[in-house]
Amino acid sequence: MRNADFNINFMAARKPLGMASLVMVIAAVLLLLTRGLNLGLDFTGGTLVEVGASEPIALADVRGILGENGFGNAQVQNFGSPSDVLVRVAPREGQDASAVGQQVFDTLSAQMPQLKLRRIEFVGPQVGDELRDESGLAMLMALGAMLIYVWFRFSNKFGISTVLALFHDVFFVLGAFSLLQLQVDLTVLAAMLALIGYSLNDSIVVADRIRENFRNTRMDDPVAIINDALNRTFSRTLVTSITTLLVLIALFIFGGEVMRAFSEALILGVIIGTYSSIYVASNVLMLMKVDKEDFMLPEKAQEEIDEMP
Repeated sequence: MRNADFNINFMAARKPLGMASLVMVIAAVLLLLTRGLNLGLDFTGGTLVEVGASEPIALADVRGILGENGFGNAQVQNFGSPSDVLVRVAPREGQDASAVGQQVFDTLSAQMPQLKLRRIEFVGPQVGDELRDESGLAMLMALGAMLIYVWFRFSNKFGISTVLALFHDVFFVLGAFSLLQLQVDLTVLAAMLALIGYSLNDSIVVADRIRENFRNTRMDDPVAIINDALNRTFSRTLVTSITTLLVLIALFIFGGEVMRAFSEALILGVIIGTYSSIYVASNVLMLMKVDKEDFMLPEKAQEEIDEMP
């Protein structure tokens, strides 16, 4: 084997970092069970209020007015043009949806008299329940498909370790959203599905190098073999992560409120996904006692030659 691009002893810290990963996952599960997620209107239902004006409307001004008057969690975005604004407000106990919508418009028009009310609509919570259930099912199906793919491409041990690393990434991001009470909407769901694909791609690159090392090296120590594979793929992992993060940070800064949750989820996901492809998957492989026999190519059966005259 050629010399690795780096010479970092990644596996020296595998045990403490493995314990840290386990603690993070347990903490994330407890947060999800006790604190829950701050679900957006896509999942909870609520009131939609569309307003317009003859001139462009400053979204920051609309958010400021609503925040000062008890609607701090309202979603505000342009709708079709800079002079049309769509406001989404979560349902309020004991208040009719139309009354909430009228209250939102009255609050805005008191300080922005140029606004005209276009429509008030109610999105029922039943729609939110269906979206929530279907989105959860979509994530489980994606993880199941990844398990089957990696299982057949590499080995059952790699399939289990890769999917556990994906679960680790998903739970970490959801736990962070629960801890910080960041709003979860369909853009966050899209980010989670993108994260699964990103993390899987990174894990497959590492797994492919580990398999190649086990087949081609004369070393017998799995720790040394995996460590060498991680060093050989680290430059690629680092460059991919940094370039992806640069795009996501730009999206976070300049993408506006609509892309804020999406970029937040993926920034967290790329960071933890890079970590998990190095430590979580390899830790699971070591716990499952991976060795050369898991990667031996099957011998082809020799054809019997009929030598009879």
